Amino acid sequence: MNRIWDISPPVGPGSPVFPGDTPYTQEWSATLTAQCPVNVSRITLSPHVGAHADAPLHYGADGTAIGAMDLAPFLGPCRVIHAIGKGPLVRAEHIAHALQQLPARVLVRTYVRAPVDRWDPLLASYAPETIEQLAALGVKLVGIDTASIDPAESKDLPSHQAIRRLGLRVLENLVLDEVPEGDYELIALPLKLMTADASPVRAVLRQLQPDGGARAAS
Repeated sequence: MNRIWDISPPVGPGSPVFPGDTPYTQEWSATLTAQCPVNVSRITLSPHVGAHADAPLHYGADGTAIGAMDLAPFLGPCRVIHAIGKGPLVRAEHIAHALQQLPARVLVRTYVRAPVDRWDPLLASYAPETIEQLAALGVKLVGIDTASIDPAESKDLPSHQAIRRLGLRVLENLVLDEVPEGDYELIALPLKLMTADASPVRAVLRQLQPDGGARAAS
């Protein structure tokens, strides 16, 4: 069986969220007793907690909700590129060494160790011109191991707006600490939340077949 890398952070009480966003909380609606045969919980959370996919509705008033989006961009060959310690913006020169024969999905690692237990106000993000270049190379999905593809303090969200204009999809809050640079199969399907601006995903990477396997897919 091909190796699988789980690139999702743990989600639970204490999971970091963007300041002002809804944190994860959980309460028990029912618990095992002589009169009750099951445990049933109720959770409250932002759909941006943990690894998640943004929907166009997140950054455009007329955008599509996450549950109505095509799943194809979230499943298939991808490339993990390391741009660790390169500064606040991932620029084209930081990933130029790995842009030949790109698959349709690109995930960028910026942390030595992702801060899965704390909010990082200095998170690295994509420069919008990097989004433009990746789109020109045929990329349909970009991902990053930080909480946003734009700087935390940004108000105009230029990289999100580039994603919207170019029709790309985005994954945020990935954990790529243990993943070598290279090509993999990405599986990161959002939930079918028909009115939501984002969805949690259980993002995984699967080792490609020795002969290229999933690399032939789009």
